[in-house]
Amino acid sequence: MKKRVFAVLMASVTVAGLLAGCGGGNDGGSGQSENAEEGKVINIYSWNDEFRTRLEAVYPEVESTSDDGTVTTLKDGTEIHWVINPNQDGVYQQKLDEALMNQADAAADDKIDIFLSETDYVYKYTDAEAGVAMPLTDLGIDPETDLADQYDFTKTTASDRDGVQRGSTWQCCPGVLVYRRDIAKDVFGTDDPATVGEKVKDWDTLKGTAEELKTKGYYTFASYADTFRVYGNNISEPWVADGETTVKIDPLIMDWVKNSKEWLDAGYLDKTVKGQFNDDWNKAMGSSSKVFAFLLPPWGVDFTLSPNWDGDTGAWAVTNPPQEYNWGGSYIHAATGTDNPEHVKDIILAMTADKDTLLKVSKDYLDFTNTVSGMEEAAADDTYASEFLGGQNAYEYYAPVAENIQIAPLSAYDLGCVELFQNSFSDYFQGNVDFDKAKANFETAIKERYPDITEVQWPE
Repeated sequence: MKKRVFAVLMASVTVAGLLAGCGGGNDGGSGQSENAEEGKVINIYSWNDEFRTRLEAVYPEVESTSDDGTVTTLKDGTEIHWVINPNQDGVYQQKLDEALMNQADAAADDKIDIFLSETDYVYKYTDAEAGVAMPLTDLGIDPETDLADQYDFTKTTASDRDGVQRGSTWQCCPGVLVYRRDIAKDVFGTDDPATVGEKVKDWDTLKGTAEELKTKGYYTFASYADTFRVYGNNISEPWVADGETTVKIDPLIMDWVKNSKEWLDAGYLDKTVKGQFNDDWNKAMGSSSKVFAFLLPPWGVDFTLSPNWDGDTGAWAVTNPPQEYNWGGSYIHAATGTDNPEHVKDIILAMTADKDTLLKVSKDYLDFTNTVSGMEEAAADDTYASEFLGGQNAYEYYAPVAENIQIAPLSAYDLGCVELFQNSFSDYFQGNVDFDKAKANFETAIKERYPDITEVQWPE
């Protein structure tokens, strides 16, 4: 099995240019003797400055930050060196994996101490046989007590197949439906979130609402890609089960294909918008767009919708989604071989377990943070209202979704499966290939990305 873990990681090198293949010594422990002196440099690997800005804002041990943001100095003189590489084209994972491969032989000040991962590829790094993310218990963190207030699904996501937690997160990413108030008033006569929520409460109801919107000249969503995460987060089996080489397509994923084609042909989606995070999708969030809603988590409102909106503040509101789902999440891992286990422990506990600290993050950055009791407080406190959302307290809608999320079973192949499946069937939705050709194209693409995959199994 060890060889197979490395094969999964190295597959990204051959095809997608992602240098995977994680080493770094034996699993468990930091490689330091129990009373060894801590290092003077903490190296943290990430793909953006999201974690850095939050740590600098709320971590009590921060003394100062360099003008260019690459070095944070703590009160005891220890320096945090931020190693940032973009996620695009697999660059972040490539650079991270290169460093992890050299971890055992790296000089103390060059060793990775903390690295971050996303839900789409967290399983690659928490796999016990990869041996790169320390069990939290090896740091002296007891998830049962120290992290008791965290949402259970985040703890599951950060654990290996045996349930050993190897990471922690400051955030949850419950998905909601975010809609244009002016369009709601035009079509439904009100922009009240509870009333709109009834119009979108499940897929069948939402389909009828989509027809109402179409009659008035509006699209329900911008793209078929907008609904994928809702379906994908509710699958019952992993894309690839542990120890297997077969990609199994969950029936819910095929429901997404069927319904997306139906909605696109019916005119409920904008045919000119192909996918997400491209120029057309960004423009669909602008004031001249005819798109009614987006399915987004809190970071999607803050990082994506808000920057793309060019109209008046208060034009958007949130309500319940047609089905509970989670989208995203940044996980903090202690790297096996760190020479700073005490610092790493303190950072993880301060940034992912302290309710008051996390509430400050929620208030300052609109993150839905990872304490159940804290988010219950925020949902009942109007000081957490959002100016961008017209004074609405979105936590009232985030919290119930978070409490009902059942995270989909993960595999080391998730990122490739999610990306390549959508790419292959986008051509089908656009009429460039037929259904069978889209299936064949996915089979080819996934085997090229992961050469150890031998079969794709489609539901009957």
